[in-house]
Parts: sequence; C-alpha cells; structure tokens
Amino acid sequence: MTSHIVHRNLRADPAIAVSGHGVMLRDATGREVIDGSGGAAVACLGHGHPHVIAAMKAQIDQLCYAHTSLFSCEPAEALADMLVGHAPGGLTHAYFVSSGSEGMEAALKIARQYFLEIGQPERTRFIARRQSYHGNTLGALAAGGNATRRAPYAPMLADIFSHVAPCYAYRERGDAESDADYVARLAAELEAEFQRLGPQNVAAFCAETVVGATLGCVTAVPGYFAAMRAVCDRHGALLLLDEVMSGMGRCGTLHGWEAEGVAPDVQVIAKGLGGGYQPIGGILVSGRIVAALRDGSGTFKHGHTYQAHPVACAAALAVQQVIVDEDLLANVRAMGALMAERLTERFGNHRHIGDIRGRGLFQAIELVADRATKAPFDPALKVNERIKQAAFDRGLACYPMGGTVDGTRGDHVILAPPYISTAAQIDAMVDRLGDATIAVLADLPR
Repeated sequence: MTSHIVHRNLRADPAIAVSGHGVMLRDATGREVIDGSGGAAVACLGHGHPHVIAAMKAQIDQLCYAHTSLFSCEPAEALADMLVGHAPGGLTHAYFVSSGSEGMEAALKIARQYFLEIGQPERTRFIARRQSYHGNTLGALAAGGNATRRAPYAPMLADIFSHVAPCYAYRERGDAESDADYVARLAAELEAEFQRLGPQNVAAFCAETVVGATLGCVTAVPGYFAAMRAVCDRHGALLLLDEVMSGMGRCGTLHGWEAEGVAPDVQVIAKGLGGGYQPIGGILVSGRIVAALRDGSGTFKHGHTYQAHPVACAAALAVQQVIVDEDLLANVRAMGALMAERLTERFGNHRHIGDIRGRGLFQAIELVADRATKAPFDPALKVNERIKQAAFDRGLACYPMGGTVDGTRGDHVILAPPYISTAAQIDAMVDRLGDATIAVLADLPR
C-alpha cells in the first residue's frame, strides 16, 4: 500500500517503526536497529523509559490542555524552576514551545522586543554564521547559513540576517595560525560586520555552541566564544546561543556553554529537553531581558496555541529528572570519551576520513576523497546517503549529511546515541558504522 503521508522521500516509503526499548528500535517486520543518533540527537533517554511514560500518563489523567492566555500549569512551572530556578549564567526565565524552530523564532522576537522596550528600535539586524542551521520556519531558516536548505525559499527570506565565518578549524584555520590567532581573525571579522551594518543597528549574534547537522559536531577552539561575547558586549548586542542539538546534556554538561566560559543572553533548547517523548522546545532568557519587558509593555508580544503544553512539559520534566537521578551526564562524558577513542581506532588512519570530532555523545567523522588535500568527494556520489543506507542495512541508524564544506560539497556522519548507552553498545555502533563506511568506500566508482 502506498502511503498518503508526505514523507521526506516521496519515491520510497520508509520502514514502519512499531516499538522501541532502550537504544533499540523495532520495525513492522520485527527487525531491530540500534538508534545510534537518537533520531536527530533527540532520544536522549532512548525509548520506553518507564519513569517518563508514567509521568505522561499521570498528567494525561489530570490535565491535557489549558490555554496560556488564562492558565499556567504545574508541570510547566516545575520544569522552569528546574531549568532556571537557580539562574544559571543569569538565565532566569523559560518559555516553552513545540520545537527548536519555534524556539529560534521566539529567541529572535524576544531579542527584537527587548531593544524596543529599552528605546533602541533601530536594532533590527542579526548576525549569524555560514554553515549553520537554526530551524526550518522562515525566520529560523533565514538566520541559518545552510545553503542547501535556504536555496528553494531564498526569495521568501528576510534580509535582516547576515553571515560570518564559522569556527571550523579543520578547514579554515591557517596552517601557521595558532588558536589565538584564529580566534582573533574571527573576532575581527565579526567586528567588521558590526561596522558594516552600523553597530547601533545590530540586535544579536547567533551561533550554535557546537555546530549540529550542517557541519557535523564542530566545536569551537578555546577562547572563541569569549571573543565573540566581547564584540557583542562592546556594541551592546545580545549573544544568542542555539543549543537545540548540543544542549541539555548532549555534550556532557547540561548546557553546552558551560564548557566555553560564557553564558548567552538567550539560549534555544529542544531535542534533549523532552527526549522525543513529546514535542517540546523553548528558550531560556536572561533576567535583564525579562525585566525590560516586564517594566515596559508588560507582555511578550508572541504566542503559540500549544506553548507550555501540560503533557509535553510533564514529559520533559520527567526526562530531566531521570538525567539527574541516574547521573547520566557522567555517563555521557564517559561514553563520549570511549566513542571518540573507538572512532579514532577505527578511522584515525583511514585515507578517506579527514576529521574525527565532537564532544560528549555528539561525535562525527568527516569523509574526504583525499586526506592530504582535504578535497571532498564529488557530491554526485552521494557518499553520505550510501553510508546511511549501508549502516541501516547492518542494524544501525546514524545521521549522515552532505554539504559539509559549502552547502554542496562534503560528507559527514554523526553519532549521537542515548545518554543511557553502555560501552558494549558504543562498540557495536562504531563497529557497524565502520563496516558500513568501509563497504561504501570500497564500492565507489573509480
């Protein structure tokens, strides 16, 4: 039977997933697959965690929905208390939506409204980075620098966004440049963009703390975010960090910025917040921004029908409680170190693996046609898609992507498994990815 769903691939229907337990997914034929990427770095607790399911059932029995124009709800209040009750990095308030894209839209809007409230209406420009991704709604897509995803909708995208270079040391740091030199060059580029736009016109600089699917788990070199923060502070602009993929424990700390020595003014969260048990995303906002809105118009001029949804917030609250109770951040750090070690053992000397990178359970390999020159494969070969299928055939769901270098050329593969993963499961993931990658590379046309 042909599906009536508009699937991602309209030429072939996907397998039907029918159940999940731990790090495993089972399809309608009974075949089991290791969820080695947690979907898209989403399923941080794996599948079927009894505590989360019980919390969702209890909330459904009590209250499924109440509109936020009239009511708040207990799970939303408790989730906000858990995330920002202790004001991490000066973040004091939360706003919950249903996805990372919605979270990014909310972040852009609250930044804009903040400057309206404090009497700086000229601040309408946002600076982001090339080879970034901030979501698929039109505002978030315009903020992002993913050329392939932007291209079909370019005429519809707002021109208030401009883009500077990412911190992509593997390809863009000069051979003779130190980390400090590279950071200084990137800071100078950001400063130049402020000057080009007029510093008084810039609202915020937006960046993924660890770049997700577009670049494949690229971490910044030491000092980068402190330097970017300094440029923003010098000109009175906000720092907006997108941690939809890299946050909520994925990199071994609850917030990715904890490893960078800076805190954002607005942080976007999603995937690891609810672990896929319910659709949920949101923003964490600094106290000074909320104070400006409260003391000005008194409202945030934005809203969604399903914001702070009771069942979604109950699920996310349970997910976050499990992470604390089971000390899963420690496991992320330990298993992340093991994964990096195993990937290096398997791929470190391979002539078609240019880089192995990441942090915590957010790791990637970048594939190259020539290791010495870093030349990417011809995009027509669709190396990343071949690896995705070969890995799936071997019982591993991973997250390959193309366009790593410039939106068109380049291939990488991400592993982002659940935080509950064991050493044996990490070994199995790397082994299956290794077997799939070697098979695909051996079969490429010469």
